[in-house]
Amino acid sequence: MPGKVSPDDLLAHVFERTGAADETILQGPADGEDAAAIDWPDGDGTLVVSSDPISLAASQVGRLGVPVATNDVAVSGADPRWLTAVVLLPTGTDERTLEAIATDLDEAAREIGASIVGGHSEYVDQLERPLLSLTAMGSTDRFVPTGGAEPGDRVVLTKAAGIEGTAILAADFGGDLAVDPEIRERAEGFLAEISVAPEARVVREYATAMHDPTEGGVAAGLLEVARASNVRLEVDRDAVPVREETAALCEAAGVDPLCIFGSGALVATVPEDALEDCLADLENAGLEAAAIGTVRALEGGDPELVLDDEPITEPIEDDLYPLWEAADADD
Repeated sequence: MPGKVSPDDLLAHVFERTGAADETILQGPADGEDAAAIDWPDGDGTLVVSSDPISLAASQVGRLGVPVATNDVAVSGADPRWLTAVVLLPTGTDERTLEAIATDLDEAAREIGASIVGGHSEYVDQLERPLLSLTAMGSTDRFVPTGGAEPGDRVVLTKAAGIEGTAILAADFGGDLAVDPEIRERAEGFLAEISVAPEARVVREYATAMHDPTEGGVAAGLLEVARASNVRLEVDRDAVPVREETAALCEAAGVDPLCIFGSGALVATVPEDALEDCLADLENAGLEAAAIGTVRALEGGDPELVLDDEPITEPIEDDLYPLWEAADADD
C-alpha cells in the first residue's frame, strides 16, 4: 500500500539516525512534526525548514507542490520565503510537461511571496509520472510546533475538510464520477485555496499547536496533533465543515471527506480564553473557521483522536490511494 512510512517504523529506524548533534536545532525529526526549527547563528529568530514530495496528482503537480511544501513552514509560525525544487520526469516526457511544471511552480511561488532559489531536474526510466519534491524555508520569532496542544485547549479548523482531495477527485477522476459538471468545475477551483499561509498568519498569534493535514486528511492531521502532543482530541464530526462539492464528489467516489488529502485546511489548538478572539480575527480577515473539538489529558493509554465516540489510535490511510491503484490496474 503506498503512503507515508508508519510512525512506528520512523521511531524504530529513522528518528535516532539524524547525523551529528547540533545545539542550534530546536526541533528535529519527531512523530507528527513536519518542520525543523533551527536557531539562526546570530540568534536573530528561528529558521524553519520542511520538505515534501508530490507524485500522485496527475494534473497541475507544480500548482499543488508549492503550497503542500510551504504550508508546513507556515503552520510552524513562519512566513515561507525560499524554495528548492527537485523535478523528476519519466524518460521520454515531452519538454512541454517540464515547461508546464516550471510555470506552475513560478506562479504558485509568486502568489505566496516565496523565491525558488535552486533545485535539480532529470529524466528517470523507472518513473511513470512526474515526481516533484520541494524544500521550503522561512523565519519566525515564535516557532509553533505540532506537539504543543494543552489539555483544555479548543481545536480549530480553517476552511473545510478535504479541500486538496476534492480538487484531485475532480481533476483525476471527475470524468468517471456521477456528479454535476458545475460541481466538478467548482471543485477543480479548490486548487487556488491549498495554501494555509493567510490563516496561519492570524492563528499563530494564539495557537499552542498548528498542523497542516495532508495524506489521510483532517482525521489523520488531528491524530498527528494528538500523538505529537501526547493528548486526546475529542472532535465532533458534525462540527467539521464539509463543502457541498466535497460531499458530492466523496459520495460518488465512496470515500470519507475527513480521510482524503486535506491540504487547504489548518488544524490548530488555542487556549479556551483565546478562542473567540481567534475566530473573530479569522472572520475579519475573510477566512472561514470553526471550533470542532477539545483537547483532553490522557487518562492512561495511547494518544488518540476520539471522533464522535470512536477512538482512533492507529495511523489513518488516505481513501484516495485505492482509487489511484484501481485506475493504474485498468490502464
